[in-house]
Amino acid sequence: MPTITDIGTLVSCSPEVGGGRPMVAGTKTSVRRIAALYRQHANAEEIARRMSHLSLAQIYAALAYYHANRAQIEADLAEEEAEYERLAALHSHNS
Repeated sequence: MPTITDIGTLVSCSPEVGGGRPMVAGTKTSVRRIAALYRQHANAEEIARRMSHLSLAQIYAALAYYHANRAQIEADLAEEEAEYERLAALHSHNS
C-alpha cells in the first residue's frame, strides 16, 4: 500500500523558522515566495521546475495555504514590496 501524506504537514509556521511566516515544511522556502511566483502567472508545474528542491505536492500545499489565507499572504507581500521600494528610493537618493 502506498504511503499517505497528510497535506497538513507540508506547510508549517514556527517563530524559529522564517520569522514565523508560513514555510514549506523542512525547507527554507516560504509560502510567500511561491505565492509571488504564482501571482506572476507561473503555474504549479513551472514553480516546481524553478524550485526543483520542492515536490509538486509541496507546491500545491503552499498554493492551497495561500488561497486559504490570501489576505495574510497578500499583506505580507505588500509589506515586502513597500520595503523594497523604500530601500530602492533610499539607494537612488544616495547614488
